[in-house]
Amino acid sequence: MKYLLCSCLVFISSAALAQLPDFTELVEDAGPAVVNISTTQKQASRYGGNMELPQGVPDIFRHFFGAPQTPRSNPHSAPRGNSQQRSSLGSGFIVSKDGYILTNNHVIDGADQIFVRLNDRREFEARLIGSDASSDLALLKIEAKYLPIVEIGNSDKLKVGEWVVAIGSPFGFDYSVTAGIVSAKGRSLPNENYVPFIQTDVAINPGNSGGPLFNLDGEVVGINSQIYTRSGGFMGLSFAIPMNVAMDVMDQLKETGFVTRGWLGVAIQEVDKDLAESFGLKKAAGALVSQVVQNGPAGDAGVKYGDIITEFNGKPVILSSDLPHLVGRVRPGSNARLKVVRHGKTKMLTVKIGALPQEGLAEAAHQPANQVKSNRLGIEVSELSVDQNKQLDTDGVLVKSVGQGPGANAGLISGDVITMVYSEIIRNIGDFERVISQLPSGRLVPMRIVRRGAPMFISLRVND
Repeated sequence: MKYLLCSCLVFISSAALAQLPDFTELVEDAGPAVVNISTTQKQASRYGGNMELPQGVPDIFRHFFGAPQTPRSNPHSAPRGNSQQRSSLGSGFIVSKDGYILTNNHVIDGADQIFVRLNDRREFEARLIGSDASSDLALLKIEAKYLPIVEIGNSDKLKVGEWVVAIGSPFGFDYSVTAGIVSAKGRSLPNENYVPFIQTDVAINPGNSGGPLFNLDGEVVGINSQIYTRSGGFMGLSFAIPMNVAMDVMDQLKETGFVTRGWLGVAIQEVDKDLAESFGLKKAAGALVSQVVQNGPAGDAGVKYGDIITEFNGKPVILSSDLPHLVGRVRPGSNARLKVVRHGKTKMLTVKIGALPQEGLAEAAHQPANQVKSNRLGIEVSELSVDQNKQLDTDGVLVKSVGQGPGANAGLISGDVITMVYSEIIRNIGDFERVISQLPSGRLVPMRIVRRGAPMFISLRVND
């Protein structure tokens, strides 16, 4: 009996091992199209060897900048200040036989010269065709013909749990191969609004930047871009730019040298459980419109703040972060269909997508007069000044102080501007007092505020 049990276990183990993928043929076929990228610059990069990140990006999310290296002729020499040339290391891959190469923008950002080394050890100086910081992509060109190329895959068909393979140059170790599975899709990262990242557990480290992520058919489905780390190295969470996003960016860079993105002209926020209840929704889903830009695409189409966008061009919007991914990929001038929930009813709207502008919203910072206290919320409010009204481009009342009560419980702070309560527009103190006095007791209701120039909704409950 014991013998039979052991035999069964051995058989199962062998069967499981037989199902593990063999990557040798994939690497042999696709490897020659993967390249090593190095750059030189006369001044030290703002991303130094200590892997300092741009302001506002949490340390746990690091681009694979790769520590700048000293010239190869003297690998042990130390940098001599900002005037010395430095070299950074990254990866890329060839997408056309005549020498177009995709990589990450942060690999070549600030470079004076870009060098590409092929699998056969040939080296070329590359020309930058164009780059896009928002998607962290760059398109290079080398003067060569009949080059090996990768096969482009459809990243939309990628499934969670599917095997994937990365080829790159971690820490300068050229053409290293690592494998793992797709952990999740459509991930949103801090300060990254237009890329629905592919999350994997493929071992990725500094130097893998811009390298390809392959599926088992040998097709590139992503470009390795970021890692989650507390130590500066791989910790089991890697993020890749989907190839469908990359190809759209590449086509625009090739055509014009820059990228234009679709724009709705709204500010949005997540719908949490309390907000869903306050708006009468059955579940917390969608993108809550907290502001509509005057004369913007959404405003012209009839979108109003307080609307909850649940679909864009037939695709569901579950998280608010889903919407920028979908809108950004639509070319300006195209028409799109929006499904919104307004006052509990569904509406379909057609919007002509605009081009994403570069400037943000202005902030207001003036102190008004004419104060009045609302004991029901426990807050003190005042009228907006003429200057504040112009800067915010909205009516409302300013929160002067917050005491104990429903206002504090809802998260109001001094300086907030209340513009809407329970679907009622607040233009002045008279509107505010009237609406607050009529609020139902014990029920969550939505309140729209503008905080430091940014509109948002919060949920309010008055318990008398």
